[in-house]
Amino acid sequence: MNRNLMREINALRSMTVKALRERFLEVFGEETRSFNKDYLWKRIAWRLQAIAEGGLSERARRRAEELADEADLRVRPLAGAFSIEGESSSRPAPSCAFPPGHDPRLPMPGTILTRRYKGTTIQVMVLEKGFEYNGEVYRSLTAVTRAVTGTGWNGFHFFGLRRKEVKA
Repeated sequence: MNRNLMREINALRSMTVKALRERFLEVFGEETRSFNKDYLWKRIAWRLQAIAEGGLSERARRRAEELADEADLRVRPLAGAFSIEGESSSRPAPSCAFPPGHDPRLPMPGTILTRRYKGTTIQVMVLEKGFEYNGEVYRSLTAVTRAVTGTGWNGFHFFGLRRKEVKA
């Protein structure tokens, strides 16, 4: 890596978030939604290096395309994808009443959460009060992730459960 590029990357670390967002716009040609300083300077540094040194090799690009082709990108089919011609697809959606205080990030009891971790598939069943993993009941998803990983990861993050946006 040449010295000018190294100086430019080091200068990113001392920039304000506002200045990093402006630089991000210059480098990527689009605005960022992030206000995380570390994330911004790392992304900009990566992009500057890719521009200066040519980015990914052709072999790496082909492999990335292969992996993207193999990935199941859609978990659920599009609405109406399996409707019969002439049949009304405007059926009422199934509903269920959740108890007060229910965390909106959690799916209905009986749902199985699945995650690949270090080559192993982890499956956790959501219960009304807790989570079942390998025949044991845990009070929280964090307790399950601690049993799986040995560290205290946030269980919602580990299983990809995001907070539901409330629409006004």
